[in-house]
Amino acid sequence: MDFKKIGIGSDHAGFETKEIIKEYLSEKGLEVVDFGTNSPESVDYADYGHPLASAVENGEVDLGFAICGSGNGINMTINKHQGIRGALCWIPEIARLARAHNDANICTLPGRFVNSETAKEIVDNFLSTPFDGGRHSRRIEKIKCR
Repeated sequence: MDFKKIGIGSDHAGFETKEIIKEYLSEKGLEVVDFGTNSPESVDYADYGHPLASAVENGEVDLGFAICGSGNGINMTINKHQGIRGALCWIPEIARLARAHNDANICTLPGRFVNSETAKEIVDNFLSTPFDGGRHSRRIEKIKCR
């Protein structure tokens, strides 16, 4: 895939995983925009999820990665944005399917439940899998609020 600029954001519970992913993306030559948080001190995931989602939605970054403890809170937050298709990915195969079938544009990880190697595999699958289109395009169109 031809993604160059990646957004990333987390709360305190996802901070360590965010830092690992951020470094991994940089090693791959990708520009990373970090929406915070910048420490493991307790914060609210929505304060970081909304700016990340807005940046993806507005095209300021190509794709995003969001991390909180379970992945659920920040995923609920980002999916409030009309142009976001956030997918909670805890194994690499889910990340592949999220891109192939759902054209997900933000990958959410549960920071407390994935180790660094699994997180990197999830990132690789998310970045390398193209959207299949076809019947999946019709389904994605039906996601929009009416």
